[in-house]
Amino acid sequence: MALLIKDNCIDCDMCEPECPNQAISYDGDKTKIDPNRCTECQGHYPEPTCMKVCPIDCIIVDPEHQETQEQLLDKFVQLHADTLLEKK
Repeated sequence: MALLIKDNCIDCDMCEPECPNQAISYDGDKTKIDPNRCTECQGHYPEPTCMKVCPIDCIIVDPEHQETQEQLLDKFVQLHADTLLEKK
C-alpha cells in the first residue's frame, strides 16, 4: 500500500526530507506522495517515517493503492537496484 496525504495537510515540509524514496513532493498547490515510489519505508525503516514526523497525522494508507509487504519490498529493490548492486 502506498501512503496518501489528506487534504488537511498544512504543507509544513516535515515529511518530504524524511522520505528515503523521494516519493513526497510539493507541486505548488499541495504536498503529495507518488504511489509509484512509496514503499511505506519497507527496506529502509520498520515504519513509515513520514507518518512519524507529521505533526497533524494527515498521512494515511492510500485505499486505491493496496500492496502487500512483498510487493513493497519488490518496489524497494527496483527503486534502489543500482545502490544495492554497488554494495556487493
